[in-house]
Amino acid sequence: MKETFYDWGGANVWLFHAINNVHGDLLDRFMLLGTALGNHANFPLYLALTALAGWLGCARKQEPTEALRWLSVLTVFSVAYVLDGWLVGWLKPLLDFPRPLLALPLHSVQVVGMPQYHHSLPSGHSSFAMLVVASLWPLLQGWRRLLGAACVLWVGISRVSVGAHFPADVMAGFLLSLLLVVLVRWVMAGYLRIWPARQESNL
Repeated sequence: MKETFYDWGGANVWLFHAINNVHGDLLDRFMLLGTALGNHANFPLYLALTALAGWLGCARKQEPTEALRWLSVLTVFSVAYVLDGWLVGWLKPLLDFPRPLLALPLHSVQVVGMPQYHHSLPSGHSSFAMLVVASLWPLLQGWRRLLGAACVLWVGISRVSVGAHFPADVMAGFLLSLLLVVLVRWVMAGYLRIWPARQESNL
């Protein structure tokens, strides 16, 4: 099963080297910036910026539906973040996959930043990047969605470029958070559908 879903018949390691072997001063700085953007510690900042944008948007439109839309997104973002942090923190030591620096010959891995050896699957940075963009997706339109998707891809590629993860770790992080956000949004939408009916039954 590992050969199919993780090794990809050798494509996982091949793709890692194809990305990780390309380096340069500007490129490395760009990739480190991508990694920094995907840090879980940025959650309070991203949440505050989203809340501020929501406040400004609601003040401009002054429509109840607009406030509900922003509140729903903020709720999904917050709940999914807590669940994602717990799930990733549980899966990493449970699976205990080695990082490229430990799994591959030392001379074949280019590391930018701090060396890491354990708990490779899933990629926490990639998971968080997907979590942010997937949570905010209903608020994004047109070029903003393209920008969001590009940022998710940037963070994921950066984790391979700096030698911290295999592409399969990145994909696992993407899928984990995407499914989690979809699930939380589905539960939230269901609650919003039945809440008015409950309110009327209590009158």
